[in-house]
Amino acid sequence: MLYYLFEILDKQYDVPGAGVFQYISFRAAASIIISLVISLIFGKRIINALRKKQVGETVRDLGLEGQMKKQGTPTMGGLIILSAILIPTLLFAKLHNVYIILMLVSTVWLGAIGFIDDYIKVFKKDKRGLAGQFKIVGQVGIGLIVGAALYFHGDVVIKEKKQDGSANVTFSMTEQNGATPSSAIYSDAIKSTKTTIPFFKNNEFNYAMLISWLGDGYAKWAWLIFIPVVIVIVTAVSNGANMTDGIDGLATGTSAIIGATLGILAYVSGNYIFADYLNIMYIPYSGELVVFIAAFIGACVGFMWYNAFPAQVFMGDTGSLALGGIIAVFAIMIRKELLIPVLCGIFLIENVSVMMQVGYFKYTKKKFGEGRRIFKMAPLHHHYQKLGMHESKIVTRFWIIGIMLAIMTIVTLKLR
Repeated sequence: MLYYLFEILDKQYDVPGAGVFQYISFRAAASIIISLVISLIFGKRIINALRKKQVGETVRDLGLEGQMKKQGTPTMGGLIILSAILIPTLLFAKLHNVYIILMLVSTVWLGAIGFIDDYIKVFKKDKRGLAGQFKIVGQVGIGLIVGAALYFHGDVVIKEKKQDGSANVTFSMTEQNGATPSSAIYSDAIKSTKTTIPFFKNNEFNYAMLISWLGDGYAKWAWLIFIPVVIVIVTAVSNGANMTDGIDGLATGTSAIIGATLGILAYVSGNYIFADYLNIMYIPYSGELVVFIAAFIGACVGFMWYNAFPAQVFMGDTGSLALGGIIAVFAIMIRKELLIPVLCGIFLIENVSVMMQVGYFKYTKKKFGEGRRIFKMAPLHHHYQKLGMHESKIVTRFWIIGIMLAIMTIVTLKLR
């Protein structure tokens, strides 16, 4: 909203300094600062309100050290995260940008699903929460909306690099932070289902190629592939973040690391100068996503003030489902979703550890009459707790691994 106010002040009244709001870098910096302020100042008030309402966590005794001390700790702290993301975005982003609109819808949608789940657990005293099939329906629903919007909306385009650099292309001031290219290097904007493949020289893959066997005109049916892919990714990453939210600060810190990496990828993808230098896909208008992801990073870091060991509040599904969904949708928008297994490696291994544990237990029970386990407990972070490792050490080491994976992800921009 402030973007539009300062645009009027700059263009109609020529107010000195008002033009700074045209710069994505300035608005991103303001977004992360306001997000941190909201998390730190209003976070305490929200925690006190949750405590007064007796919105406490119900903990099962799983034999983990220090676990029962967490009984009664306020949950649904994801409300802090959601507030710290939505308010700065509404203040500083261009709200007519299709990418921003979809990120806001995804955040509210998945946050609402998590809130309903937490509400049932806390106020209805039903430990099962929202039935699994309803969660899946909700995740599929937002995946369908995002996939359809990205495929059919006219502003979701890419510009391909000209081999000879001879075409004439015009870039607006607001799109490129005031820079206008002296020579054309990109073609006109086109609709495409292309995405980025890491570690390959010619690192673009078109989902439409999967149905090329349909013959002439196959590209118009690419949505049959693209939308289901979006649904699967959103559901998988959202559940992965939910699995990771098991010990103090783990999901929040990991999400902040992932968010910082996505912010870098969004900035270079939405800036023709960096896209040309790195020889990566240029996605017009996607640079605006940096403002959103800055608020996301600030929300995660600010929430850790209260969520670090020993946690004063838990995010609950209100936060974890939203965090995972935001990461998935964001990665798809900047066409870096195939980097998710690397960047979100922590989420992936947490998910895989549960699947391996359950699958192996069922297999051995059927074969030997007695279920056996690969890990002492799943998800994986609980396995290390069972080995006697303090949860602060587990979280710190997982963060280190997350940073290493983030660096690997950024390196893929040039490593092909």
